[in-house]
This record gives sequence, C-alpha cells and structure tokens, in this order.
Amino acid sequence: MSRRALPYRRPSEDVVRAEPWLLMTDDGDLPLPESLPDWDYQMDVRLRRKVHVDPDRARSEAGLPPEVALTLAAIWTATGSNLRGPGHRTRIKGSDSGQIEIITHLRGSDLGGILVLDTALVLSEAFTSGESSVPRRAGSVLWSDRRSLRLQGDAPQFPMAVIDFAKTSFPDGAAWHLQIGGNLHGATMGSLLLLVNEKNTITATAFRNASKPRPIDRVVLSSVYADVARIMIEHSLRHDDFKEEAVFSDDSLGFTLLSLFHQLFPGSSINDVRLRADRSPSLFSSDLQAAVKIFGEV
Repeated sequence: MSRRALPYRRPSEDVVRAEPWLLMTDDGDLPLPESLPDWDYQMDVRLRRKVHVDPDRARSEAGLPPEVALTLAAIWTATGSNLRGPGHRTRIKGSDSGQIEIITHLRGSDLGGILVLDTALVLSEAFTSGESSVPRRAGSVLWSDRRSLRLQGDAPQFPMAVIDFAKTSFPDGAAWHLQIGGNLHGATMGSLLLLVNEKNTITATAFRNASKPRPIDRVVLSSVYADVARIMIEHSLRHDDFKEEAVFSDDSLGFTLLSLFHQLFPGSSINDVRLRADRSPSLFSSDLQAAVKIFGEV
C-alpha cells in the first residue's frame, strides 16, 4: 500500500492489523464485495470489521509518550450524494489494546455512487513536543487504510421515497411519479426524486424486495426503470441547452442526463435523436423500450 510523505514520524504498518470488512445481511455476514449491483436508495448498508491495535508500539515508534490518547476512527464517503460522516470512533488510553470491533449502519438515502471506507488510527488531542518530527496536531494520522464499494453501476440512481399518494396532489391510482428539476446545472441529488405510492402494494413490495427480487418484482422494477428512463430522456430533449458541446459538472442533472443518453443511444447524436422523437413519437417510444431492454435485466 502506498504511503503519503507526512511531516512527522509514523509507526510501522503492523502496529494495526485490520481484518477485512464484512457486509452484514439477513443471511449472515459476507466478505465485502467489489459492488452491490442490486443496491438502491431504500437499502441500508451494515458493515463490520475487527481491528487489532498495539497502542504502545504506535506511540513509541511515533515518538509519543505513553499517556497520549489515540483514536481508532472509521469515516465513510459517498460519491453519489457527496456526503461524508463518521462510522465509528474508539478512544484508546494507556496500554488498552487488543481487538476493537467496528460496526456501522449507513442509511441508503445518504449513499450512492461509490462508498469509500477509511479506517485510521489518529492522535486524539493536540500534543506539545519539542521535537519537530513528532505528530502534534489532533487528528494526525498514524495508520490508515481504505476500501471502496460500488453501490451502483452505469444506470442512474437517485433518491426515492414511498408515500401515500392520497395525501398529495398525485392521482391516487398512480403507482409512481418522477419529480425532475428544470435546471440542468443543478445537483442531481436535489433535482430527482422517485415517489412510489405505498397504496400500490405490488410496486411498493417490488422496491422492498429490490435486493432479492421475485419474478413479479423484476417485471415491476423493469417497468419503472423504463418509464423513468423515458421521462428523463424526453425531459432532456426538451431543453435547448442539452447538446453535445454542453459542459456540465459531474454532480449535475445535465451530466446525469447526458450519461443516460449515451448509455441508451451509443453512437447517436443528440440532434438526430431529438429529430427522431419529434417526427415519430410512437416509434421513438419503441426505440426507448428497446434501449432500456424492458423486462430484461433491471
């Protein structure tokens, strides 16, 4: 593992021995995979790992006195939501050592994209020392490691909520509704929201079973995905500033729509597809069904 050149002494890597991260599921703990292809924003992520720390060696090799407190911390970062937060924190005093178990429960609504898990042994508080090579600032990293988990593939995902449509202005009999913002330069996370009608039990159940869908759930999810893709593509084509040369930031609605467009219509220009949609809306609807592979793999 590569190490950054820091302006202070760091102990040897083996002062901390971290066991692999485990994914906690209803069927038991599993080794953390590279990705969760069936993940959605309704699915929380529960993780655990065991970490063995030798604090005496860590302090000695870093030039710190025995009374200095250390902290073992786990921090998560989600690229899809641009959110970051603490997953675990254990303060280590004196010679307390041995095994520390990290258990963290992350809400699916806070996640998205790639989940980055950083574990670090840090200095708990500022320390005054006459030696310039000794770590002295609170949070100085003595040891760290990083693991990533991809929560979504190329298909765009965005926040969703299950609500009672009877309490909204949406038709009671509708199964879902996609809210989409008009500003293509706005953040994707604040521009898209998929609402599912809780009274439509077939659809609501399909989303609850998204991690382990039954055949009927796969049909429902495929229908929702196809309809959402249609709405997003039609929405983008109605914007004059949605064009090949447009520049959007990575976290913007425009970037998300552009990525979806090129995924569904590889090799086609935006202008050609826009003309096709204008001239023959019914045929274009069939084109979209084929592009999203409706009733195929979700």
